[in-house]
Amino acid sequence: MEYVFPTVFHANEDGSYTITFPDLPGCISEGKSLGNALHMAQSALKQWIKYLLDKNIEIPSATPIHSLITESGEFPSLIYVEIKEERAVKRTVSIPKWMDEKAIESGLSLSHVLQDALNERLTT
Repeated sequence: MEYVFPTVFHANEDGSYTITFPDLPGCISEGKSLGNALHMAQSALKQWIKYLLDKNIEIPSATPIHSLITESGEFPSLIYVEIKEERAVKRTVSIPKWMDEKAIESGLSLSHVLQDALNERLTT
C-alpha cells in the first residue's frame, strides 16, 4: 500500500529541521540537515502508518498540501511511503531429498533461506 502525507518542515537556528505531520498528531521527527530531515520524515511516517495498521486504527485522509498554512521559517512538503504486507503465508515447496537432508544436517531454516533468496532476487 502506498501513502502520501503532507508534512511541515520547520528550519531551526542550528540548521536542523523539525518535522510535523498535520494529519497525524504526535508524529514528529527531526533531521540535522535537509537531506537527513527528508529521510527521517519518511521513516517517521512509515512507522506511524505501520502502528495504525497493526492496531486497526483508521488511517486519516491526507490534507491537500495547498491547504496547509505555514509560518515564517516553515515549508510544506509531501512524503511518500510504501508499506508491504509482512504477514507470513504458508506455501508448499518441493526440493530434492538430498537438499532437505543437508539442510536439516546444517541446521538451516528452509523458510529463512527461501525468504533471503526471494528478497535478493526481488530487490536487485
